[in-house]
Amino acid sequence: MKTRALTRFRSKLASNEPVLGLWVTLESASITEMAVALGLDWVVIDAEHGYLDWKEINEHIRAGLRSDTVVLVRLAERSTSLTKRALDIGADGVVIPWMETAAELTEAIRDARYPTEGRRGIGGERATAWGQCLVEHTAEANEQVLVIPLIESVAAIPQVPEMCAVDGTDVFFFGPADFSATAGYRGQWEGPGVAEQILQLKDTIRGAGKHCGLMTTSVDNLVQRCQQEFHMLGVGADNGLLLRALHQALQAMDRDRLPAPSLDPADGRAVSLPQAQPPVEMTPDRPEVITCPGQGETIELEAGVTMEALVGEFNATRGLTTGRVTMQPEALLPYHTHPCSESITVLTGEAEISVEGRVYHLGPRDNITIPRWLPHQAHNPNPQEPATLHVALAMSAPERALVERPFQHTPMPTSSAGTPGLERVTRIASAQVQRDLGSHVEYVDYYHADLVPGIEMSGGWARFATGGRLPDHVHDFDESICIIQGEAECQVEGQSYSLSNCATAMVPRGRVHFFNNPASDAMEMLWVYAGPMPERIIIAPGFVRQAKDGQGS
Repeated sequence: MKTRALTRFRSKLASNEPVLGLWVTLESASITEMAVALGLDWVVIDAEHGYLDWKEINEHIRAGLRSDTVVLVRLAERSTSLTKRALDIGADGVVIPWMETAAELTEAIRDARYPTEGRRGIGGERATAWGQCLVEHTAEANEQVLVIPLIESVAAIPQVPEMCAVDGTDVFFFGPADFSATAGYRGQWEGPGVAEQILQLKDTIRGAGKHCGLMTTSVDNLVQRCQQEFHMLGVGADNGLLLRALHQALQAMDRDRLPAPSLDPADGRAVSLPQAQPPVEMTPDRPEVITCPGQGETIELEAGVTMEALVGEFNATRGLTTGRVTMQPEALLPYHTHPCSESITVLTGEAEISVEGRVYHLGPRDNITIPRWLPHQAHNPNPQEPATLHVALAMSAPERALVERPFQHTPMPTSSAGTPGLERVTRIASAQVQRDLGSHVEYVDYYHADLVPGIEMSGGWARFATGGRLPDHVHDFDESICIIQGEAECQVEGQSYSLSNCATAMVPRGRVHFFNNPASDAMEMLWVYAGPMPERIIIAPGFVRQAKDGQGS
């Protein structure tokens, strides 16, 4: 235990000076040596996440010996045995995750102290100079050891005042990402309202005479947090600082991107980082168009079957038609084909979609996608209630040809996902829901080129919880977005629109836009891209296209 380093650490805190440190996650002890050589006040060796074993932790601790850098170990959990081991091999203290109550904090402090104040056993390891300084070390260890609780849960909020009254801790460290997750914003560093909660807790802790710490995300954030009176400041984690430098170099060469979770550069989920503006080659030549039901082009397809086009040639859409089809009770749209793919999603009621005689019974939010030239028909089997469908075709002026030959109908099981190589069926109740599209957004891909080879469009369903939002983005193709439940705010380059009740936005190629849910109820949408894959480019928030030649956005 480095008494001089611990005294210097506490003295700086008492003078309200920042103590700067590094979070260590990688195995090379050279990282800690670098931190020591640069005079950092502390390092935390992360034994909760990642793969560091005790041999590597020991090497990091050894790299911090005979220095004024306090070396702490972040344990995987509050544990008497883990605390003993970290302190016995020479750590100056421990960081304990997920502290939520004063009782838990009291137990963590007892783990780190020798009897009679605690339950740490006396061992002959590095901490006692291999048993040669038992008297000296045990005399000073209880007062010197650092026990730093991590506040990473909203459950700790009402307990913090009581935790501050526990004797034996100097600093409370915040984990904003886990804090956000427990507040319902998983995957965000500081979700809505979390930053304010952390600042309020900081004031409570400072008012009790204790100090606060957290990791900073940039140089600017480091300065900001110091001004906010967070005094134990992490300048970064070793892996994060390395990645930051790599991103800066790649950005300078216009090659910056975010990796996919698979770490495979060829994985289609890898996305570019936000750009300041869309690529010049995507400069749009048309404005966005909002079409509400009753404003589109309506045609009667068959007796009892009408379609209102909401996106298509009539509002300058390229390569795409979407609309709402209403089928009266027992109405039938007989077998036909299209020279393009078609997607059918049930909005209300029920529908029987037959493809070459294969009959699929679909309910609300179920989808069937039918490749070009494949004969199919639609039927509302309900004798009393109409059905409404959302349809999308990969042509701005679609064509339909009737098919005269008969098909022998075979009911398909409700578990059927379609016929491989032909139609694809997505049943919402069993669909694979994904959550990487945006904050508080979950979605299902109905179809794209990886799911339906040769398809010319892509699309799916999404649900936005309250506050759900997509990032600002742009596509290299036209898009149709139909709001099928709740209320959505659509923003296109500074223009704001409110959509509900199947109102549909046509956002042309190159227009920067995003959607969010400002209401207290969930919002659902169906989106269709006039492109075979759901590709997008993220744009930094606040982009507004400058007027040119007298034209606005």
